[in-house]
Amino acid sequence: MKLISIVTPCFNEEQNVEALYLKVKAIFAILPEYNYEHIFIDNSSSDRTVEILKGLAEKDSRLKIIVNVRNFGHIRSPYYGILQSTGDAVISVVADLQDPPELIISFLKKWEEGYKIVIGTKAKSKENKLMFLIRKIFYNTISQISETDQIKNFTGFGLYDRQFIEILRTLEDPYPYFRGLISELGFQRVEVPYEQPKREKGKTKNNFYTLYDIAMLGFVSYSKVPLRLASFIGFGVSFLSFFVALIYLVYKLIFWSDFSVGIAPLVIGFFFFGGVQLFFLGIIGEYIGVIFTQVKKRPLVIEKERINFEK
Repeated sequence: MKLISIVTPCFNEEQNVEALYLKVKAIFAILPEYNYEHIFIDNSSSDRTVEILKGLAEKDSRLKIIVNVRNFGHIRSPYYGILQSTGDAVISVVADLQDPPELIISFLKKWEEGYKIVIGTKAKSKENKLMFLIRKIFYNTISQISETDQIKNFTGFGLYDRQFIEILRTLEDPYPYFRGLISELGFQRVEVPYEQPKREKGKTKNNFYTLYDIAMLGFVSYSKVPLRLASFIGFGVSFLSFFVALIYLVYKLIFWSDFSVGIAPLVIGFFFFGGVQLFFLGIIGEYIGVIFTQVKKRPLVIEKERINFEK
């Protein structure tokens, strides 16, 4: 029997983990041709998430748990969980039930047709319309400036063949942009569109910082456009400044007595150029930050304990 690994990262999801576990269990009850394991990797939850999972794991050896010593973030922990899987295929499903578990059946069907990667893309969403619009703008922007093809409306929900996972194991990336790796490594894939349901229980753990973090990681990992834009804008602003200064000089020479320049243009120009410099110093800092993270070579996560894994 083929083994399918379901990997679910979680953090303070006490209201959802049992419901997700039961839904996955029910799906594989109608798929007797497959065996499965359900790996929950917990980012040091402060609520009853781990307690609930341990209670379920006592009754079902297919439920496996990894508990991190601290919260290692929304990028490192899910990726580490995927690497701990042993299945012939791995399916990543988030704990908040906004990745419909019912799509597992469609993913497996496409996998059996020969696709190494089967991904779910959000055609529609019942989440906040403004957030969905912002995400859509991000996907379109990174697709335009990226050096490799980027998948629009994709969060990581999908099926990944063991061959793809084995390639990931060879990479030494302590802070990977997983969505970009799927396109970069070039495996044959197929997209399954779906409508993202609204979160019913609990609150999202994403905030402005986490969303900004993954957006900037995507930009700096797969595009040099921001750096080159700094050069182009610097050249353009320098040329414009010289042109405006030349106009002021000519105008002053012609209307020497009537034209008073004042300090307003100087102050405006000073703050404008200062803002441009700070913006692009920030961009350069993002690239340096990625290099710094790579150089340190820290582990993805450090485990506190794991349950139902074979020794």
